[in-house]
Amino acid sequence: MLYYIEKLVRGLNGLLVVLGGVCLTAMIVLTCANIAFRAVWVPITGTYEVMAYAGALAVAFALAPTQARRGHIAVDVLVNRFPGPVRRLLNGFNDLVCAVFLVVIAAQLVQKATGFWRTGELSETLRIGFAPVILAVALGCGAMALVFLLDLARSLAPRDGAPR
Repeated sequence: MLYYIEKLVRGLNGLLVVLGGVCLTAMIVLTCANIAFRAVWVPITGTYEVMAYAGALAVAFALAPTQARRGHIAVDVLVNRFPGPVRRLLNGFNDLVCAVFLVVIAAQLVQKATGFWRTGELSETLRIGFAPVILAVALGCGAMALVFLLDLARSLAPRDGAPR
């Protein structure tokens, strides 16, 4: 069962990396184009909004893949001094707390997006809806919660018996 969950998380993370890369590429192209057009006094309308949306999406889509690779900053000086079983327990507790926290964040974001969808709230310049972007950020948080839950499962039942 754990194998299938790992495979699902790996696939989702792969998709999120691609989507985040698309957002970053769009940001680069838009920035360069805007700089070029400003040289001839015709800036691209809505650049600020698109950069904000794409930046939020790029960050949200990078959360889970970065966590899966242990790329986030971790201060584990104290935890590393404990014996293996205690370290696994502390890491498991941390994974559980982080997963619950991210699920709450994702749920709150979905609630916020639903409100924006109902009211039809749009951005000021380009008239782009907020709801799809907020839902995409909620997806990124939910994916990171899945990574933490997978880490929790691994810490409770390590395959090779070695501490995480």
